[in-house]
Amino acid sequence: MAVGIFDSGLGGLTVLDAVQKRLPEVPFVYFGDNAHTPYGVRTPDDIYDLTTAAVSRMFEAGCDLVILACNTASAAALRRMQENWVPKDKRVLGVFVPLIEALTERQWGDNSPPREVAVKHVALFATPATVRSRAFQRELAFRAVGVDVEAQACGGVVDAIEEGDLILAEALVRSHVDALKRKMPEPDAAVLGCTHYPLVQQVFQDALGPEVKVFSQANLVAESLADYLARRPEMIGVGKETMYLTTGNPKKVSDRATQFLRRPVAFTAA
Repeated sequence: MAVGIFDSGLGGLTVLDAVQKRLPEVPFVYFGDNAHTPYGVRTPDDIYDLTTAAVSRMFEAGCDLVILACNTASAAALRRMQENWVPKDKRVLGVFVPLIEALTERQWGDNSPPREVAVKHVALFATPATVRSRAFQRELAFRAVGVDVEAQACGGVVDAIEEGDLILAEALVRSHVDALKRKMPEPDAAVLGCTHYPLVQQVFQDALGPEVKVFSQANLVAESLADYLARRPEMIGVGKETMYLTTGNPKKVSDRATQFLRRPVAFTAA
């Protein structure tokens, strides 16, 4: 009865931590494609190939449902996977929709026409590939009208977080926020469109100012997953063991993950 959580590296641990706290009875298989991170600078075909290979491995580990806790994969590969690749008895879901539902104050499954919402000016911080895909804007347009989105591609932030260089990550975040503010001086809200970014969320908040509401994904995804599994309990797979898989160096990834989560985490080779 395992559920899969996939990320290009360590950022998805923010989602894993939230879903484990929300659903302590469910075993999770986490897959970090650390050998190929970051995805944000890759082509859509490359992202698709890497993501499908990882998800296949998670299906083999007993997962019937996999969450792409990677905004780049959700933006660049998810729709193609769902239309052409995912077996009929499996499900692969992304992380954009819970975030947009919170931003637009819509309930899960609300399929009413798009409407005006309180937030009018949204700053989106994401990887270059996510920004290029315009997936966030597309999903937002299904639910809201009259919202101006200004996207900022945050090159280098994921690399710095993966290497544990939080001083560099902070400097890059402040630089990217300054660049965004030159284009949109007064955003109402900011969306952290990468699951690595909650690790430096306070830096984003400080740089943006206290009047800007910052949305990140971990707890939102956890609540949506709990709701989904309550409605679709059959999607909890046959796997019974919590596993941490990586394409990278297991010891290095384990050490970094333990540092991030502040509890022991032991990765094995995928």
